[in-house]
Amino acid sequence: MPEISVISGPASSDLAARIAKHLDAQLMTAELRVFSDGESKIKIGSKAAGNCIIVQSAHPPADTHLMQILMMAKKCADSGAQDVCAVIPYLAYARQDRAFLEGEVVSIALVAKLLEAAGIRHVITVDVHSQLAMSHFTIGIQNVSSIPLLANYASTRMKLQQPITVSPDAGGSDRAREFAKHLKTDMMALKKSRDRSTGEVTVDGKLDIDVTGRDVILVDDMISSGSSIVKAAEVLRKKGAGKVYAMCAHALLIGDAAHRIKAAGVQDIIATNSVPGEYSKVDMSPAIADALKSRYM
Repeated sequence: MPEISVISGPASSDLAARIAKHLDAQLMTAELRVFSDGESKIKIGSKAAGNCIIVQSAHPPADTHLMQILMMAKKCADSGAQDVCAVIPYLAYARQDRAFLEGEVVSIALVAKLLEAAGIRHVITVDVHSQLAMSHFTIGIQNVSSIPLLANYASTRMKLQQPITVSPDAGGSDRAREFAKHLKTDMMALKKSRDRSTGEVTVDGKLDIDVTGRDVILVDDMISSGSSIVKAAEVLRKKGAGKVYAMCAHALLIGDAAHRIKAAGVQDIIATNSVPGEYSKVDMSPAIADALKSRYM
């Protein structure tokens, strides 16, 4: 490995430390001060090595964490870093990859330009919401899949009875299909619809496969408000499913989302540590480190 420094952002200190250990690299912690008006001030103690790897997820508060990434990147670039790579496991605004309604801003396109303007030359993310979101980047961007690690957790840590993999909607079919292939289970996608104006979610109760007595793993890229998982779990439980689990890359779990998901009959929520929290049970650092090695070796 060439000389590299891993810069630990305030939002991802544990993940940064794990990545640095895999790379046998210098770990530097960005010191954070938050003023009374909410502004962040970032200080990176010593000069970073030739290649800077910034590790910071952009989970809520997304705007704050994105601004901190820009600050760290600017400091690395101004210090003469040969290369600045940002590991942003949860890439905020990736869901805003197109204008769904007239007058909407394609926010991920703006985020891409801001990252580039700050001096970042490459981005590594985890289970980005869509290929379209990635297409707005003119710098390099690499997507790392959490599916192999999530599936390995399910096969080695969960005692499942006649398991079936279910996607909460048709849009996640490819993700669920890949998970099912690793776990060697059946797979189906539920028919979900969402009102673009109100955000209300509905799930069709007609299922393509009988789930009676079978344990279900609901697989999604992220769980935010939990509405999709709640609706899906309610339908599956009514159809006689056994235990229902929710697995995802990014457990944002806004407000009382976790409580509502459990109340809907979900046995457990299993997510990666792209977003730190109670349900972050699957470590993404080995896969992210492999992606970094492929870039710098």
